[in-house]
Amino acid sequence: MACSSKGLILSHNSQTVHLNPLNAISPIDGRYFEIVKPLAPYFSEYGLMRYRVQVEIEYLIALSAIVTELSDFPAHRSNNVRNIYKNFSAADASKIKEIEKITNHDVKAVEYFIKEEFEKLELEDFKEFVHFGLTSQDINNTSIPLLLKEFLEQEFITLLGILINRLDGLAKEWNDIPMLARTHGQPATPTRLGKEIRVFVVRLERQLTQLSTIPHAAKFGGATGNLNAHHIAYPSIDWNKFANEFCQHLGLVRSYPTTQIEHYDSMAAQFDNLKRINTILIDFSRDIWQYIAMEYFKQRIKEGEVGSSAMPHKVNPIDFENAEGNLGFANAIFEYLAAKLPVSRLQRDLTDSTVLRNIGVPMAHSYIAIQSLLKGLEKLELNQHAIHSDLDNNWAVIAEAIQTILRKEGYPNPYEALKTLTRKNEKITKDSIATFIDGLAVHEDVKKKLKSITPFNYVGV
Repeated sequence: MACSSKGLILSHNSQTVHLNPLNAISPIDGRYFEIVKPLAPYFSEYGLMRYRVQVEIEYLIALSAIVTELSDFPAHRSNNVRNIYKNFSAADASKIKEIEKITNHDVKAVEYFIKEEFEKLELEDFKEFVHFGLTSQDINNTSIPLLLKEFLEQEFITLLGILINRLDGLAKEWNDIPMLARTHGQPATPTRLGKEIRVFVVRLERQLTQLSTIPHAAKFGGATGNLNAHHIAYPSIDWNKFANEFCQHLGLVRSYPTTQIEHYDSMAAQFDNLKRINTILIDFSRDIWQYIAMEYFKQRIKEGEVGSSAMPHKVNPIDFENAEGNLGFANAIFEYLAAKLPVSRLQRDLTDSTVLRNIGVPMAHSYIAIQSLLKGLEKLELNQHAIHSDLDNNWAVIAEAIQTILRKEGYPNPYEALKTLTRKNEKITKDSIATFIDGLAVHEDVKKKLKSITPFNYVGV
């Protein structure tokens, strides 16, 4: 394995190839990369570098307002300094990687990069206040919550909102379509297709509301969380107040007290919340898969597409299967992240560092899944004939309605009477129900009401 100006080079069997989507090890960097490209500015190595630079720059600007030695820092140059991260480029990221080869420390390489940029801006007199009093985790534990926050707000919640709106539209479109329900896989009291879709809309909306209540927590407190270096240098400054306000300026909530690292309880809660969202989507994917199998839905395919490599007649529900697989994979990683990150030996061990680099992986698989669901929903065509036939073939499901009316009328043992009827070894039809009603010792008005009940109108409120 070697590097070239064109990127990573792989050698196999004396052949040399450039890294590209065809030979990427991870499918999110290969097969699915076109789908997940919006995640790259947040979760890639480049993205993390850019957020680290942003935190370092904003920290120095905030320091300049309270530290005597920075009183000469030209406030009118703040925009120029901020442009270091606002205009952060791939070339800048490569430069940091070159520095890291020497430092063997990623955050220190960011510090040296910024100092070089300060020299270019003729601000070298202030460069020693870059990373002043900080430890690496003050940068990492603000950068990572910040990039996760901005990804969720700007990309993920937006995409999930599109899916929820699509489902809400279908719930309204299909609101009046009666459908046989199935509990334990068996025919049950009829429902409405739109209502069943609406169930998922409400569940997802509630989880999004819960997600919005979980703070994006940051750690900012020096080597072991006590702001020791800051306090020894400037004992008269209220550094806790400064740190709280600095995190708030970034849109984060500062955790206090902490060890050297953020305790990740809030992030773990976010991952658990995202896992619940994915679990709801798995439930939805399986239901739609089953409805397709029952022929309640047909699927449109584009000209030239193949449903099965062996069976030309088949149109497989691949989008919902793809979604289910990606959601399950994402949840396995979310579960590990939520369980592992809050655990660290004493004031800090390094296990969180390598794990945090992978938070984009479950987000990417979740993102792929939502895109698959949107694609699958666009293919669905309602097959009302199949839905109607299923209802017409299951008149036994109105037995609940009949025995409830009979209970109201004081008829003796109505449940047992209906049980005897519906458990005969003969098919229950509209006619057999009518014959049963005719034989009841009740008023004709009650019989008329009972005969008006059908699997198509017994759908509740």
